[in-house]
Amino acid sequence: MKIAITATGDTLTSKLDNRFGRCSYFAIYDPETNNTKFILNPNKEAAEGAGPAAVQMIASQGVKQIISGEFGSKVRSILDDLNIQMVMFTDPEKSIQEIVSLMVVK
Repeated sequence: MKIAITATGDTLTSKLDNRFGRCSYFAIYDPETNNTKFILNPNKEAAEGAGPAAVQMIASQGVKQIISGEFGSKVRSILDDLNIQMVMFTDPEKSIQEIVSLMVVK
């Protein structure tokens, strides 16, 4: 099950970005391969509809869980319809690597 994490940058030392639709990057973690790839969020500067557009992009990556600091109201119903789990993470000081480590079942 691929996991998307909203990120401030494109490295494992980047921090969690609290914004879902307007985050800078999405870190896509694949537990089957233990690899993380980073995707620039093209919707970050959109005048409107950044959240729904980000959901569609993330869904196209095969993600089944998204970790972010917050999710907008428009996004919640779309994620529910797509059976993508939302996980709110409240520690913006954690790096992407630390969050991935917390998600990996040992």
